[in-house]
Amino acid sequence: MTPERIEKLSRVLRKRQFDLTVVLENVFDPHNISAVMRTCDAVGIQEIHILNTRIPRHKKWGARSSSSAAKWLTVHQYEDLATCFERLRKQYDKILTTHLSGSAVSLYDLDLTGSVALVFGNEHSGVSEEIRKWGDGDFLIPQAGIIQSLNISVACAVTVYEAYRQKERAGHYDRSEGFNTAAEQVRSDWGLPAL
Repeated sequence: MTPERIEKLSRVLRKRQFDLTVVLENVFDPHNISAVMRTCDAVGIQEIHILNTRIPRHKKWGARSSSSAAKWLTVHQYEDLATCFERLRKQYDKILTTHLSGSAVSLYDLDLTGSVALVFGNEHSGVSEEIRKWGDGDFLIPQAGIIQSLNISVACAVTVYEAYRQKERAGHYDRSEGFNTAAEQVRSDWGLPAL
C-alpha cells in the first residue's frame, strides 16, 4: 500500500462516526441496501445492521449502487430480532425508528449528536410494530406532498445528512479517532499499519 493510500484511508478513518449507525429491517431490494451503504460511507458511518427476519439473508449487494462502499463498511446481518437489538442496546444510547405515528417527532427536532441507531423499514410496510417496541421513539421526515413516504435509500440519505450537519456543527468530524477499539479494528480490517 502506497504512503498516499495509507494517508487517505487514515484521514477517512479519523472522520468515522462510531456512535451513529443505520439499521435496515427486511429491505428486499439489494440495490436499495447498496445505495444506503454508499450514503453511510459518505457521511462517515462505519457500521450498518441488516435484519432479515422475513426474507432470506442477502448474499450480495447491487455493485453499481454501492460503488464498492460495502468494502469499507462493517456490515452486520441478522436473522434474529433479539440478537440484533440486544447488540444495538449495548452500543447505542438511543434507537429511533422511522414511522408516521401520532407521537413521531420531526427529523429536524432530533438531537443526532449523541449515540444513536436509526431504523428504517422495508419498501412496502415500513418499520414493523415488533421492531418499534424495541425503539425509544419514532421520527418522520416532514413532507408537503400527497404521498407521505420516500424510497428507503432517499429517506436514509435525508436522515443521515441531517445527522452529518448536526455532528459537523458540533465538531465531531474534527476530533481524532476517539473510539479506539472500534477504530483499531477497522484500521486492521483495511490493512493499515497500527498506530
